[in-house]
Amino acid sequence: MRRLVSRRTAWLAGGVFSAALIASSGTVAAAPAVSAWAPADSATVHPGVMTYTEGAQCTANFVFRDGVDVFLGQAAHCSGTGGSTATDGCESGSLPLGTKVEIEGASEPGTMVYNSWLAMQESGETDPDTCAYNDFALVRIDPADVDRVNPSVPFWGGPAGLNTEGTAAGDTVLSYGNSSLRGGITQLSPKQGTSIGDSGGGWSHQAYTATPGIPGDSGSAFLDDQGQALGVLSTLTVLPTAGSNGVGDLGRELAYLQNHSAYGGVELVAGTEPFRGPLP
Repeated sequence: MRRLVSRRTAWLAGGVFSAALIASSGTVAAAPAVSAWAPADSATVHPGVMTYTEGAQCTANFVFRDGVDVFLGQAAHCSGTGGSTATDGCESGSLPLGTKVEIEGASEPGTMVYNSWLAMQESGETDPDTCAYNDFALVRIDPADVDRVNPSVPFWGGPAGLNTEGTAAGDTVLSYGNSSLRGGITQLSPKQGTSIGDSGGGWSHQAYTATPGIPGDSGSAFLDDQGQALGVLSTLTVLPTAGSNGVGDLGRELAYLQNHSAYGGVELVAGTEPFRGPLP
């Protein structure tokens, strides 16, 4: 199992780092009147934009808010200080809270204000499934850029809510990755695939998509076939299901955030654009 983060400096040298996640219980805030967000067709900050944390490239998943601030979600491992095989969040190193994060389409960097790895280490978490799969971070968007934000997932629309049921083998799942390794070919960003079931006590979902997530897609959004936010891309699996991706359960990750941080009021924001999937 490897994380799917891509570091610009390492990538240029031919190396890559990896990661993934997905979601399944918690709260969801209805999108306000469309006029409160930038129009989806002109917003420059939205799910699917690239984020860079001291050179580590990831894909933002969903938009969140708490009544005061607006946030983008990314994978916790995007700020990890270990290699691609550092997958235990209760032991792996991370950059500190307050680290600046470059956000594609924003005029100012965002700020990492929550990281599940740091939260688990501070709370002394010992549950092995939680340690292995709780891979979520919040990046606060600078107030100067809030009017550039739309919460809709490109191509698919939504999210229409938060998945609280997990997935069963054979369920359709959808994603939107934006790794620069695709050379800007946006037609390759939307992905449709199939779940092969839940693992880790519901903390993770394994999924195959037409093309698997690659370094730089790490942290990207996964939706279920109803357009509900399912989770966050976290890992590329080598064995026993080669080529599948591990998706962290967003519902559990949000619940952990709400119970182990100062951001207990954070909610997922629903998209302003209607869900348009899955494909026939």
